[in-house]
Amino acid sequence: MKIGSRSARIALAVAGLIPLAQGIFDFATGGLGPEPVEEITHRTGQWALRMLLLGLAVSPARRLLDAPGLAPHRRTFGLLAFLYASLHFITYLALDLDFRLGDLAEDIRERPFITVGFSALVLLSPLALTSTRSWIRRLGKRWRQLHRGVYLAVTLAAIHFVWSAKADWLEPGIYAAVAAALLGLRIPGALGRKRANYATLRRAENSEPKG
Repeated sequence: MKIGSRSARIALAVAGLIPLAQGIFDFATGGLGPEPVEEITHRTGQWALRMLLLGLAVSPARRLLDAPGLAPHRRTFGLLAFLYASLHFITYLALDLDFRLGDLAEDIRERPFITVGFSALVLLSPLALTSTRSWIRRLGKRWRQLHRGVYLAVTLAAIHFVWSAKADWLEPGIYAAVAAALLGLRIPGALGRKRANYATLRRAENSEPKG
């Protein structure tokens, strides 16, 4: 099975659903502990952030391993991240707030870590919606610009995790450090693109007829 084949993508997607299946099993068998709602919320949020980080790791791994076939897996990780982030939000809305939309609006307004987490979900939504080939063709160059929003979404998700920690800061801190490292790896490339765009613009200006 080739690393970027359809079979590999399906296998990865199935593997990515194992935590969800485990959560459903634990819920059905009473294996979520004394605070099941808190446990479900924690698990879904944790897996959303993990999938986001795995998606960010694809490009560095592709360059390091010289494995261009890894590229399609970014979409798989991205969709899994959106799935778990949506479940994280739905768990909070349904089981914590009992669908009280007024309380939701108040929490988003008054509790900063919820504001940040909700913003991350909002940013991920159009990325999931436009992840298909038809949207790539339709948006053209704007598609890449839109999907750079994942960097802000990851940043907000990591902040949300750190901010929501009640006592143990070690785990959220590790996730935040990994996110910072993966984002930092992109800075040289971003600066290189900026310099290249500037050089192209200058050449175009210099080639214009004078007078």
